[in-house]
Formats: sequence, C-alpha cells, structure tokens
Amino acid sequence: MLRIIKRRARALLRPETSLHRGQILPEKNLRFGGVHFLDDEAFLSAGESDARRLMEWCGLTRESALLDIGCGTGRLPIGILSVLGLIRRYQGIDVNETAVDWCARHITPLHPSFRFLRINVQNERYNPSGKAVEENFRLPVPEHSFDLIHLYSVFSHMRSPDIQAYLREFARLITPKGSVFLTAFVEDNVSGEEENPADGGRQWKGALHCVRFSKTFFTAMISRAGLVIARESHGTETDGQSAFVLRKA
Repeated sequence: MLRIIKRRARALLRPETSLHRGQILPEKNLRFGGVHFLDDEAFLSAGESDARRLMEWCGLTRESALLDIGCGTGRLPIGILSVLGLIRRYQGIDVNETAVDWCARHITPLHPSFRFLRINVQNERYNPSGKAVEENFRLPVPEHSFDLIHLYSVFSHMRSPDIQAYLREFARLITPKGSVFLTAFVEDNVSGEEENPADGGRQWKGALHCVRFSKTFFTAMISRAGLVIARESHGTETDGQSAFVLRKA
C-alpha cells in the first residue's frame, strides 16, 4: 500500500499518460517490451496488431471473455479498444504491481468491463519474492469462464514445472470451444529445456532471460494438460519466439 501511495504522489509531479490517436497510453517510462515501444505509434499499433490477430486466429469478438496473463501496462487491451471497442469481459493479470495499478486507474474507470488483478506469483526475473507455483496452483478466476486466454512472451521466461501448472489451469479455465494464444522459444533439434542458451547468436543475461524448449518437449507438456496445438507460426515473434494457438483435445 505504501508503494502505491508513493507512486501516486510521484504521478502528481510526473505525468503517467499520453494521448495518441484518441487512446490513453502509459507514459514511456511505464512501457514494457523494448525500446521501440517508446514511440507512441509503435506501442499502439503493436496492440492493435495483436488484437486483429486474436480476431483472425481465435475468433475474438465483442461477445468474448478474454484472460490476458502478463498484461503489463495494457498494450493488448488498449489495442482491443482501438480496433474492436468494448468486449464482454477482459481480465488482465500480472505480477507487476505498478503495471496493474496503472491499468486499474487509467483503463477500468473508462471501460468497466476491463478489469485488472495483481497476483503474487514467484518468478526469478520479474517477482522473485512471490509465492512459488505449486502442483495445486489456481488462478483466482472461475472455471470455464473464458473464451480466450492470451499470454505474449510469458512462457519465454518460465521453467517447465511452472508452465505445466499454467497449462493445466488453461484447460480448466477455457470454455469447451475456447482457445489459448501464447508465444515461446521452441525449436527442433535442441535440448529439451535450456535457460539462456549460448547458441543462436544472442547473449541472454540474468535469470530466465530466455528459456528455450525442444518442439517434442513443449508438445508433450501441452498434451499432458489435455490441450493440442491448433495453429503454429515458427520464429515470427519477438526475439525469434514462435506463436501457438491451443485448444482442448
């Protein structure tokens, strides 16, 4: 609570928002995902592109209920509002208290069906002091309550036991015809699971900067959760991640 009070006090001296093409955006220092998002048009157009892809690949409509894991400071919901407008239900979840607080103060008051929740789940990179993900892990939302679950560049910073727990939750949370859109580092002919791999021409630094899986290993995790890969786009996403659409087996 004290941290929130301090942030809001700083906000009186430093603006937290900017306006671009009629959409309220987080100020540049609050944006995640790379330095290119310091540009207002790049940030907004990326969110719009993600929204359009969910419409095309996963059937996102104004009647949809969507769970966005790793929502950050709202790039996807801002993109949805710009492209599609209000949807029936949007629930953003993140471990970052600052991000959730910004969204709750700048998006929800104008669009009440867009809600945001902070969860204190452990991640060595983004929330090392959080609560460890255990076998009975549950997200605080009802079962079969979402037509679509979205997570971009989330599994790229998680190890397989945590990913397996989340995949089981996705099978519980999506409707029978629901889908999951996610990105991850997945390649053929590599080790089953490797943190910060030395090959590939990039220098990954720090805990969980990049967690890469072999296609066989990743597919097996999905299958154990009762899900199947319905669509895949290899190497097309940030830093060479692949995009996947999952559905119930």
